[in-house]
Amino acid sequence: MAKKWYVIHTYSGYEKKVKTNLEHRIESMGMGHKIFEVLVPTEPVTDIKEGGRRVTQDKKVFPGYILVQMELDDDSWYVVRNTPGVTGFVGSQGKPVPLSRDEYQRIAKRTQATARPKTSTDFTAGMAVKINQGPFADFDGTIAEVNIDQAKVRVLVSIFGRETPVELEFDQVSKL
Repeated sequence: MAKKWYVIHTYSGYEKKVKTNLEHRIESMGMGHKIFEVLVPTEPVTDIKEGGRRVTQDKKVFPGYILVQMELDDDSWYVVRNTPGVTGFVGSQGKPVPLSRDEYQRIAKRTQATARPKTSTDFTAGMAVKINQGPFADFDGTIAEVNIDQAKVRVLVSIFGRETPVELEFDQVSKL
């Protein structure tokens, strides 16, 4: 029997607790030879907080789901299914369906620590901001465009009575 990855549905917000419970059950019931790894898929996300400070946190890729690598038989299915917080396997009509190799590879690639953190911000086009750093420090402006991939904003600043676009990083501006 081959070991494969299965997706388990849990209560959202309890993924780490379910992972801990399942790992304790695997150890106490001697199932380490059939259930090999329990994974809560996360990815690094950088949030830009007030004042431009960057905070990187791990966010769950699939809230409410965990991955388990195991050899599926009646015993291993029973251990996982009856772990507190597990609501069931993802599959068709109650029968667990393993992830394909491609599906698992995509998830693994997304969750690797070497992946560049995603950036999230609450800056939006039309928002009034104050420039904190650079040659335009202390100028006020309006965000014309937000580029999340590059962590930059294009701000329209009034210079000599004309609107001039200035490209700045998230940490160079703050909300008014």
